[in-house]
Amino acid sequence: MLYTQGKTDCKPGEVGYDEQRLDVLNRHLQRVIDDGEIQCATYCVSRKGKVFAHGAVGKKSFRKDDNTPVQPDSMRYIASITKVFTAVAIMKLVEDGFTRLDVPVGEILPQFNTPPYNGVTLFQLLTHTSGMYTDDGCFDNKYQTSYWKMIDDAYKLCNPDKKNEFDWLAAALGTIGNGFRVKPDTEWAYCSFGFVVLGAVIEKLTGIHAHKYIEDNICIPLKMKDTIFDITVEMAKRYIVSDEGMEKDLNNMINGITHEEDGPWGKFKIPSTAGGLNSTVYDLSRFGNMALFGGTFEGTRVLGRKAMEKMTTIASALPNFCWNAKEKERYYGVGFDMRNGPAFTFSQGTFMHEGSGACSLYIDPKEELVAAWIVPFAKEGWFSRALYNVQNIIWSGIK
Repeated sequence: MLYTQGKTDCKPGEVGYDEQRLDVLNRHLQRVIDDGEIQCATYCVSRKGKVFAHGAVGKKSFRKDDNTPVQPDSMRYIASITKVFTAVAIMKLVEDGFTRLDVPVGEILPQFNTPPYNGVTLFQLLTHTSGMYTDDGCFDNKYQTSYWKMIDDAYKLCNPDKKNEFDWLAAALGTIGNGFRVKPDTEWAYCSFGFVVLGAVIEKLTGIHAHKYIEDNICIPLKMKDTIFDITVEMAKRYIVSDEGMEKDLNNMINGITHEEDGPWGKFKIPSTAGGLNSTVYDLSRFGNMALFGGTFEGTRVLGRKAMEKMTTIASALPNFCWNAKEKERYYGVGFDMRNGPAFTFSQGTFMHEGSGACSLYIDPKEELVAAWIVPFAKEGWFSRALYNVQNIIWSGIK
């Protein structure tokens, strides 16, 4: 087994944790690697604000002839875990009086100030209850086209003389059916594009691009030095490499070869606030502890206690049919997933988020436990052993 130990604050026993369960965790991760479901794994677990487990299992590269071990500080995009950072940013604006969660998006972004979108609120976007179209794959609909493709297609059709005036948000809203998959507030349905819209809201209210606002107001104050939208050359050298395309892009960055991004995403700096952050498990644990301790960690206040309570209290319990689910009630907070059920062993009131591809962040207030792990999938699919099973193993060590 390729295993590397990371930095910790204390021994597991000092915070009431059975150290032997970490051996079980490492063996499990190695089995999932051996079965070809994940490439490698990094994890960081803390209790009462102290990191007691921090490790890495497997190889940093997808190439069979490259046995460089993955490191505890190896980086990876955290996909949809980005959404909880965006949600915290919105709550900061609520605290500072810029807006409220019940405010219609159309009062901030003029593109939404028209039927049928003019009733959609910030709260609905944050809780996936807006009724807008879901991510690809949520439902078996071969005719659905994503908002992202609609933007790209509209940009290609735009008159070359008018490209500088292109309105990406209007393009997305004006070219997809009647605007909604279902009526608002009738289903929980996962809509990543709603969090792209929230990024535009942040910029409109502050005059600061959402990426910079999140980094300056959340990541930097919490000393999350490895959490960023656009990685540096040094970070590229620590990145977990999963395929040839990623390898080429990282090597180009390391070697100083740059290309202007073609299309509207780079040109108009469309916010990647649904899934664009890169991070490490250690940094994610710092964010998780900030949320655990009511918005403040190690003397740094990111959010007030009442705002964090609002985010981590069940705000929605609507039916969920995404990915063939048949849930009568999908429990969701403001930006945080709060589901529970037979698959999990964490405490009631635990809040979390997963990231496609894959990674997880779980915060258990009752046990004061925060766990983050990055487990890049090695092939197409979704592998519960790397996510749900890992959660159960980690929680099994609590004394």
